[in-house]
Amino acid sequence: MAFRSLFGPQDPQDKALYNYIHNILGFYPRHIALYRVAFTHKSVAAENVGGYHVSNERMEYLGDAVLSTAVADYLFHTYPTQAEGFLTEMRSRIVSRVSLNRLSEKLGFSDYIRHAPDTGSQARSMGGNAFEALMGAIYLDRGYDFAKQIIIERIIKIHIDIEQLQTTDVNFKSKLLEWSQKHKKNTTFKLLEEIGEGHKKQFHIQIVIDDKPYGDAIDRSIRGAEQLAAEKTCKMLSGED
Repeated sequence: MAFRSLFGPQDPQDKALYNYIHNILGFYPRHIALYRVAFTHKSVAAENVGGYHVSNERMEYLGDAVLSTAVADYLFHTYPTQAEGFLTEMRSRIVSRVSLNRLSEKLGFSDYIRHAPDTGSQARSMGGNAFEALMGAIYLDRGYDFAKQIIIERIIKIHIDIEQLQTTDVNFKSKLLEWSQKHKKNTTFKLLEEIGEGHKKQFHIQIVIDDKPYGDAIDRSIRGAEQLAAEKTCKMLSGED
């Protein structure tokens, strides 16, 4: 480790990223180019000789699978008596777009993601996308077992409060609709936009109550985005009481 810290990459940006990975995850990259790609947004992707634009999109796809599998593995062995529904719900909350965006903010990803100045709505999910891509980079650099260990020991056990997730009200959408019926409010779940295509597609949902906008959220499923937006709205309404 000491050898790598002294003789790491010479490029200033790569060296900064190299040390940053060590600071937040406790290891030095073997192939810094993988991590450089993980932190490269498509808005600044460079075209290589074959005409392929190098960004973190493909690595994000891989990291999504690695992260989901590692989290499922951890939950399965940590909660041996819990039913499938519980495990699925907990995994969904841990790997949700909002959760990953918050994690990326907490870990300071914004200082290392390379992107164009104006990315519009994409900026909302840029951190979470880079987080997944980083998991993909670790997998390619060190293999699945190492990536799983990092996810469990350096992410879940340090930054994820499973007990708090368990006590969080699961169905905020139902809770919000019950509140609306009780107070005779007209509440709608408005689809603002669909972002991306294929496996990258995400949905941006806004809660509107009596023509007034409330919480909004982005997720890979409409149901997930509605739940996250409803959760934000419930918190906003509790502050109005």
